[in-house]
Parts: sequence; C-alpha cells; structure tokens
Amino acid sequence: MAYVARLKKEYQDKVVPALTEEFGYKNVMQVPKLEKIVLSRGVGAAVADKKLIDHAVDELTKISGQKAVATISKKDVASFKLRKGMPIGAKVTLRGEQMYEFLDRLVTTALPRVRDFNGIKATGFDGRGNYNLGITEQIIFPEIDIDKINKISGMDITFVTSAETDKEAKSLLTELGLPFKKN
Repeated sequence: MAYVARLKKEYQDKVVPALTEEFGYKNVMQVPKLEKIVLSRGVGAAVADKKLIDHAVDELTKISGQKAVATISKKDVASFKLRKGMPIGAKVTLRGEQMYEFLDRLVTTALPRVRDFNGIKATGFDGRGNYNLGITEQIIFPEIDIDKINKISGMDITFVTSAETDKEAKSLLTELGLPFKKN
C-alpha cells in the first residue's frame, strides 16, 4: 500500500464531508482543496553579501524537505544598489504529499513553539481564497539548528486553495488544523 500523508487522509475522510455540509456543494469536485504551499524569503542584505542567499536556500530546503531556489531581481533599483539579475531571495513550492507533510509539521510542531502564541490572524486572505502567513523567526521549525544560524529572519508562507471566496478558504484551512484567532 502506498504512503498517504495523515492530513491528506483526514482531508478526504473528514474535511470534504464537513465542507460539503457547510456550503451545500452538490458535487465532490466543488469542494475547495489546497493546491500548493509556497515558502518564500526576501534577503535584502544579499546585495552586499552573496553567501546570505545560500544560507536562506539551505534553511528553506531543510524546513520544506524539498530543494529551494534563489529568486532573481527583475529590474534595477539604484537606491538599493540592486541590479537586474542579482539573487535577492529564496523560495520553494510544495505540492502533493510534501505539501500535506509540511502543513502537518507547521500546525503540530512549529506554530506551538511561537512565543505567546494565541492563533494566527485571519486578515491574510486576498479575496480569491488564498491565505498569506508571515513568520518572524525561522527557529520555530525543529529542522533548524539554532547554533548554526547566522541571523534570525522570517519568511512568508502562502496557501493557495481552489476556493472561490475567503470564507470557503478559511473554513478549509480551519478544518485542516490552522489555528485562527477567535476575534
């Protein structure tokens, strides 16, 4: 039998029926699903020190379990001493089993390690059913060895769903275990 991520099985067994009941979908294909998770990090100081990009790529690779890539600037910005084609950040896109594995680790181990954690803000929706979450410290992930990092930095996590509205997307992400604040 092939391996199936715990959250993927939970999505099929519990989340689909719950969302179908809540929104009254007539077809199982109408139920919104998580399409991909994108982890990204901008490294503005990389203009002066190219090694910072390598550190960012390594950390994102450890956190996600998939090789991250450096992002390249698209245009010149003289005030930042930035030239077109310079590496300026790092990103990794997760789909399928790895996406569900990452979400499971984020919800069960990483977010509870945030100091004074009382839920994530529900204001990160973009109006089309996608959610953005900013993390201020990469050390909340157990894969990162705190002694080997050179600088504490944050990252952005984008959850891309097939939901039409923010309400459907929030219900989907709540069912998948993301702890939204109760305000």
